[in-house]
Amino acid sequence: MLAFRYLFKHTFHTLRSRAGRALLLLFWKYGHRPRYQTTKVRFGRYEFEVPDAFSWLWQYEEIYVEEFYKFQSSSSTPVIYDCGANVGMSVLYFKELYPQARIKAFEAEPSIANYLTQNLKTNGITDVEIIQKAVWKDTHGVWFGEGQADDASIYGEGTKKHIPSVRLRDQLATETKVDFLKIDIEGAEIEVIPDCADVLDRVQHLFVEFHAYLGQPQALTKVIEVIEQAGFRYYIDTNQHRRSPFVNHRYRNNDVMDLQLNISAWRPHV
Repeated sequence: MLAFRYLFKHTFHTLRSRAGRALLLLFWKYGHRPRYQTTKVRFGRYEFEVPDAFSWLWQYEEIYVEEFYKFQSSSSTPVIYDCGANVGMSVLYFKELYPQARIKAFEAEPSIANYLTQNLKTNGITDVEIIQKAVWKDTHGVWFGEGQADDASIYGEGTKKHIPSVRLRDQLATETKVDFLKIDIEGAEIEVIPDCADVLDRVQHLFVEFHAYLGQPQALTKVIEVIEQAGFRYYIDTNQHRRSPFVNHRYRNNDVMDLQLNISAWRPHV
Protein backbone atom coordinates (compact mmCIF):
# COMPACT_ATOMS: atom_id res chain seq x y z
CA MET A 1 0.00 0.00 0.00
CA LEU A 2 2.82 2.44 0.83
CA ALA A 3 4.35 1.80 -2.57
CA PHE A 4 1.06 2.61 -4.35
CA ARG A 5 0.64 5.82 -2.34
CA TYR A 6 4.12 6.90 -3.34
CA LEU A 7 3.58 6.09 -7.00
CA PHE A 8 0.28 8.01 -7.11
CA LYS A 9 1.69 11.12 -5.43
CA HIS A 10 5.13 11.35 -7.02
CA THR A 11 4.87 9.76 -10.48
CA PHE A 12 4.95 13.00 -12.49
CA HIS A 13 7.88 14.44 -10.53
CA THR A 14 9.99 11.31 -10.62
CA LEU A 15 9.41 10.48 -14.28
CA ARG A 16 11.32 13.61 -15.27
CA SER A 17 14.70 12.07 -14.40
CA ARG A 18 16.41 8.79 -15.09
CA ALA A 19 17.02 8.23 -11.37
CA GLY A 20 13.36 8.98 -10.70
CA ARG A 21 12.21 6.42 -13.23
CA ALA A 22 14.55 3.89 -11.65
CA LEU A 23 13.06 4.71 -8.24
CA LEU A 24 9.54 4.00 -9.47
CA LEU A 25 10.66 0.57 -10.63
CA LEU A 26 12.35 -0.04 -7.30
CA PHE A 27 9.16 0.86 -5.46
CA TRP A 28 7.24 -1.65 -7.58
CA LYS A 29 9.85 -4.28 -6.81
CA TYR A 30 10.56 -3.66 -3.12
CA GLY A 31 7.90 -1.29 -1.79
CA HIS A 32 5.62 -4.14 -0.68
CA ARG A 33 8.26 -5.96 1.36
CA PRO A 34 7.52 -6.37 5.09
CA ARG A 35 9.08 -3.69 7.28
CA TYR A 36 12.30 -4.32 9.17
CA GLN A 37 13.26 -7.56 7.48
CA THR A 38 16.65 -8.08 5.87
CA THR A 39 16.32 -7.81 2.10
CA LYS A 40 18.75 -8.06 -0.79
CA VAL A 41 18.15 -5.20 -3.22
CA ARG A 42 19.59 -4.70 -6.69
CA PHE A 43 19.83 -1.34 -8.43
CA GLY A 44 21.89 -0.62 -11.51
CA ARG A 45 25.05 -2.68 -11.26
CA TYR A 46 24.96 -2.78 -7.47
CA GLU A 47 23.64 -5.17 -4.85
CA PHE A 48 23.02 -4.24 -1.22
CA GLU A 49 21.68 -6.08 1.78
CA VAL A 50 19.49 -3.77 3.86
CA PRO A 51 17.61 -4.15 7.17
CA ASP A 52 14.46 -2.43 5.87
CA ALA A 53 13.62 -2.13 2.19
CA PHE A 54 11.18 0.76 2.58
CA SER A 55 13.57 3.06 4.46
CA TRP A 56 16.24 2.15 1.90
CA LEU A 57 13.92 3.33 -0.87
CA TRP A 58 13.62 6.74 0.79
CA GLN A 59 17.41 6.86 1.01
CA TYR A 60 17.58 6.16 -2.72
CA GLU A 61 15.17 9.03 -3.39
CA GLU A 62 17.07 11.52 -1.24
CA ILE A 63 20.50 10.57 -2.54
CA TYR A 64 19.91 9.72 -6.21
CA VAL A 65 16.70 11.52 -7.18
CA GLU A 66 16.90 14.69 -5.06
CA GLU A 67 20.73 14.54 -4.95
CA PHE A 68 21.02 16.16 -1.53
CA TYR A 69 24.76 15.44 -1.45
CA LYS A 70 25.78 16.62 -4.90
CA PHE A 71 28.65 19.11 -4.75
CA GLN A 72 31.44 20.42 -6.94
CA SER A 73 35.12 20.25 -6.15
CA SER A 74 38.17 21.35 -8.10
CA SER A 75 40.01 18.33 -6.70
CA SER A 76 39.73 14.83 -8.13
CA THR A 77 40.53 13.51 -4.65
CA PRO A 78 38.21 15.46 -2.32
CA VAL A 79 38.11 14.68 1.39
CA ILE A 80 34.66 13.55 2.51
CA TYR A 81 33.48 12.81 6.05
CA ASP A 82 30.27 10.78 6.07
CA CYS A 83 28.90 10.86 9.62
CA GLY A 84 25.98 8.48 9.82
CA ALA A 85 26.85 6.41 6.75
CA ASN A 86 24.13 3.84 7.47
CA VAL A 87 24.19 0.93 4.97
CA GLY A 88 26.45 2.72 2.49
CA MET A 89 24.20 4.46 -0.04
CA SER A 90 25.78 7.88 0.55
CA VAL A 91 29.29 6.41 0.33
CA LEU A 92 28.36 4.77 -2.97
CA TYR A 93 27.03 8.07 -4.31
CA PHE A 94 30.19 9.93 -3.28
CA LYS A 95 32.33 7.29 -4.96
CA GLU A 96 30.34 7.63 -8.17
CA LEU A 97 30.71 11.41 -8.01
CA TYR A 98 34.43 11.31 -7.20
CA PRO A 99 35.93 7.81 -7.62
CA GLN A 100 39.24 8.84 -6.03
CA ALA A 101 37.71 10.64 -3.05
CA ARG A 102 39.20 9.98 0.37
CA ILE A 103 36.23 9.04 2.53
CA LYS A 104 35.84 8.44 6.24
CA ALA A 105 32.53 6.71 6.96
CA PHE A 106 31.26 6.76 10.56
CA GLU A 107 28.43 4.49 11.72
CA ALA A 108 27.47 4.09 15.39
CA GLU A 109 24.97 1.21 15.34
CA PRO A 110 27.02 -2.04 15.23
CA SER A 111 24.48 -4.04 13.21
CA ILE A 112 24.13 -1.25 10.63
CA ALA A 113 27.90 -0.86 10.48
CA ASN A 114 28.07 -4.52 9.52
CA TYR A 115 25.69 -3.90 6.61
CA LEU A 116 27.84 -0.91 5.59
CA THR A 117 31.06 -2.92 5.66
CA GLN A 118 29.63 -5.86 3.74
CA ASN A 119 27.83 -3.74 1.14
CA LEU A 120 30.98 -1.82 0.26
CA LYS A 121 32.95 -5.06 0.03
CA THR A 122 30.28 -6.72 -2.13
CA ASN A 123 30.43 -3.84 -4.59
CA GLY A 124 34.22 -3.66 -4.75
CA ILE A 125 34.67 -0.46 -2.75
CA THR A 126 37.76 -1.14 -0.67
CA ASP A 127 39.37 2.28 -0.17
CA VAL A 128 36.93 3.77 2.36
CA GLU A 129 37.91 4.09 6.02
CA ILE A 130 35.02 2.74 8.09
CA ILE A 131 34.87 3.87 11.71
CA GLN A 132 32.39 1.84 13.76
CA LYS A 133 31.89 4.46 16.45
CA ALA A 134 29.39 7.16 17.30
CA VAL A 135 30.29 10.69 16.24
CA TRP A 136 30.19 12.68 19.46
CA LYS A 137 31.76 15.54 21.46
CA ASP A 138 34.20 13.31 23.35
CA THR A 139 35.74 9.84 23.25
CA HIS A 140 34.08 8.47 26.39
CA GLY A 141 31.32 6.65 24.54
CA VAL A 142 27.60 7.41 24.40
CA TRP A 143 24.40 5.60 25.35
CA PHE A 144 22.31 4.72 22.29
CA GLY A 145 18.74 3.51 22.06
CA GLU A 146 18.58 0.68 19.54
CA GLY A 147 16.77 1.26 16.25
CA GLN A 148 15.39 -0.96 13.53
CA ALA A 149 16.89 0.52 10.37
CA ASP A 150 18.00 4.15 10.39
CA ASP A 151 16.60 5.48 13.65
CA ALA A 152 19.01 4.43 16.40
CA SER A 153 19.88 7.53 18.44
CA ILE A 154 20.85 8.96 21.81
CA TYR A 155 17.13 9.67 22.25
CA GLY A 156 15.97 6.25 21.06
CA GLU A 157 13.49 4.39 23.22
CA GLY A 158 14.85 0.95 22.41
CA THR A 159 17.22 -1.05 24.57
CA LYS A 160 20.07 1.24 25.65
CA LYS A 161 23.65 0.22 24.99
CA HIS A 162 26.97 1.97 25.39
CA ILE A 163 28.62 2.71 22.03
CA PRO A 164 32.28 3.74 21.61
CA SER A 165 32.58 7.30 20.36
CA VAL A 166 34.95 9.49 18.40
CA ARG A 167 35.22 13.24 18.84
CA LEU A 168 34.46 14.71 15.43
CA ARG A 169 36.17 17.98 16.31
CA ASP A 170 39.49 16.15 16.76
CA GLN A 171 39.05 14.27 13.49
CA LEU A 172 38.42 17.48 11.55
CA ALA A 173 41.39 19.15 13.21
CA THR A 174 43.72 16.69 11.47
CA GLU A 175 42.62 17.95 8.04
CA THR A 176 43.68 21.12 6.25
CA LYS A 177 40.55 20.96 4.09
CA VAL A 178 37.37 18.90 4.15
CA ASP A 179 35.48 19.20 0.88
CA PHE A 180 32.23 17.71 2.16
CA LEU A 181 31.03 17.02 5.70
CA LYS A 182 27.78 15.12 6.02
CA ILE A 183 26.21 14.93 9.49
CA ASP A 184 23.17 12.68 9.86
CA ILE A 185 23.48 11.47 13.44
CA GLU A 186 19.89 11.41 14.70
CA GLY A 187 19.86 14.30 17.15
CA ALA A 188 23.49 14.21 18.30
CA GLU A 189 24.20 17.13 15.93
CA ILE A 190 22.89 19.49 18.62
CA GLU A 191 25.96 18.68 20.71
CA VAL A 192 28.49 17.79 18.03
CA ILE A 193 28.27 20.86 15.79
CA PRO A 194 28.89 23.42 18.57
CA ASP A 195 31.85 21.33 19.71
CA CYS A 196 33.27 21.59 16.15
CA ALA A 197 32.83 25.36 15.91
CA ASP A 198 36.54 26.22 15.94
CA VAL A 199 37.45 23.81 13.12
CA LEU A 200 34.54 24.33 10.72
CA ASP A 201 36.59 26.92 8.85
CA ARG A 202 38.28 24.09 6.95
CA VAL A 203 34.95 22.61 5.75
CA GLN A 204 33.80 23.68 2.28
CA HIS A 205 30.37 22.02 2.10
CA LEU A 206 28.29 20.98 5.09
CA PHE A 207 25.10 18.92 5.11
CA VAL A 208 23.22 18.52 8.39
CA GLU A 209 20.06 16.48 8.83
CA PHE A 210 18.61 18.20 11.86
CA HIS A 211 16.31 16.32 14.25
CA ALA A 212 14.15 17.61 17.10
CA TYR A 213 12.89 14.82 19.35
CA LEU A 214 9.71 15.08 21.35
CA GLY A 215 10.42 15.93 24.97
CA GLN A 216 13.81 17.45 24.09
CA PRO A 217 14.75 21.08 23.30
CA GLN A 218 14.46 21.82 19.61
CA ALA A 219 17.73 23.81 19.72
CA LEU A 220 17.76 24.74 16.03
CA THR A 221 19.23 28.16 16.80
CA LYS A 222 22.12 26.43 18.58
CA VAL A 223 23.09 24.74 15.31
CA ILE A 224 22.34 27.62 12.95
CA GLU A 225 24.33 30.10 15.03
CA VAL A 226 27.47 27.96 14.68
CA ILE A 227 26.92 27.58 10.92
CA GLU A 228 26.50 31.34 10.47
CA GLN A 229 29.51 32.24 12.61
CA ALA A 230 31.62 29.77 10.60
CA GLY A 231 30.94 31.89 7.50
CA PHE A 232 28.57 29.60 5.60
CA ARG A 233 25.61 30.48 3.44
CA TYR A 234 22.86 27.93 3.85
CA TYR A 235 19.54 26.62 2.61
CA ILE A 236 16.96 24.83 4.77
CA ASP A 237 14.40 22.35 3.49
CA THR A 238 12.21 19.72 5.10
CA ASN A 239 10.95 16.31 4.10
CA GLN A 240 8.22 16.54 6.72
CA HIS A 241 5.95 19.16 5.19
CA ARG A 242 2.54 19.15 6.82
CA ARG A 243 -0.63 21.15 6.44
CA SER A 244 -2.19 23.14 9.29
CA PRO A 245 0.92 23.06 11.50
CA PHE A 246 -0.82 24.82 14.40
CA VAL A 247 -3.18 21.84 14.56
CA ASN A 248 -0.93 19.09 13.26
CA HIS A 249 2.08 19.35 15.53
CA ARG A 250 3.57 16.11 14.26
CA TYR A 251 4.30 14.73 10.83
CA ARG A 252 2.02 11.80 9.99
CA ASN A 253 1.58 10.88 13.63
CA ASN A 254 5.32 10.69 14.19
CA ASP A 255 5.69 9.72 17.84
CA VAL A 256 9.43 10.38 17.96
CA MET A 257 10.20 13.75 16.31
CA ASP A 258 8.28 16.94 15.65
CA LEU A 259 10.87 18.57 13.37
CA GLN A 260 13.32 17.26 10.79
CA LEU A 261 15.24 19.56 8.47
CA ASN A 262 17.91 19.34 5.80
CA ILE A 263 20.49 22.11 6.15
CA SER A 264 22.83 22.56 3.18
CA ALA A 265 25.67 25.01 3.85
CA TRP A 266 28.52 26.17 1.66
CA ARG A 267 31.27 28.76 1.51
CA PRO A 268 30.25 31.85 -0.53
CA HIS A 269 33.30 31.46 -2.80
CA VAL A 270 32.57 27.78 -3.55
